[in-house]
Amino acid sequence: MSRKAKFVHLLTFSILALGSVTFAKNPEKTIAVDAGSFGIFVNGQRIATETFNIQQKPDVSIATSEVKAADGKNTQRSELQLSPAGDLRRYEWKEIAPGKAQAIVEPSEDFLIERITTEPGTKPQEKPFILPQSTLILDDYFFSHREILLWRYLAQACNNNLANCRPQKTQFGVLIPRQQMSAPLTVEYLGSESIPVAGQQRTLNRFKLTSEDSVWNVWMDPESMKVIRIVTGTIEAVRD
Repeated sequence: MSRKAKFVHLLTFSILALGSVTFAKNPEKTIAVDAGSFGIFVNGQRIATETFNIQQKPDVSIATSEVKAADGKNTQRSELQLSPAGDLRRYEWKEIAPGKAQAIVEPSEDFLIERITTEPGTKPQEKPFILPQSTLILDDYFFSHREILLWRYLAQACNNNLANCRPQKTQFGVLIPRQQMSAPLTVEYLGSESIPVAGQQRTLNRFKLTSEDSVWNVWMDPESMKVIRIVTGTIEAVRD
């Protein structure tokens, strides 16, 4: 598969959201965009693993993820659904252990409504956000959300032609459901860089994600267009 074909394939999740892909010839087709896992490290020690799966269907784009602590005491899951127009259809986060908290974000007219349940059977608390349905979800602990963000950034900036593109710095509005807050986030392409990954030197494209209180450096493979490494402070996520 050529580099261009790989780029188009991996950006399907975002490109469809921008209205440039249809499934008219294959109405039942499901495209596997990416699947795998990130090892999550703090000060070099592995503390958790995120396992994720990203799929494109004709009527919905779905990204599922599970984060499990290395000691087995904490497990969280999420599912992100986007409509063919690229708008948020539904986002669900839930604790599997040790608690049973849950948060669901859905659009309601000109708002996004987050419903938070701290215990099963209790009435959800509702929190409205005056945000468009195109707002990106970037939740805590789910590093695959940052990969989706970069695909959206590249799809908008490069129109499927990364080889001849040097994307400009772009600001996005994001919602962080676990923190029950929204925030502006700036994405910047920094060029290619050779870094050690799993004991081998690799030349990767580097991006910087900047918010009001943090800076994330993200390295993406230029051939597969998959995120390989993410670093902020003492936290590091590396694709297994």
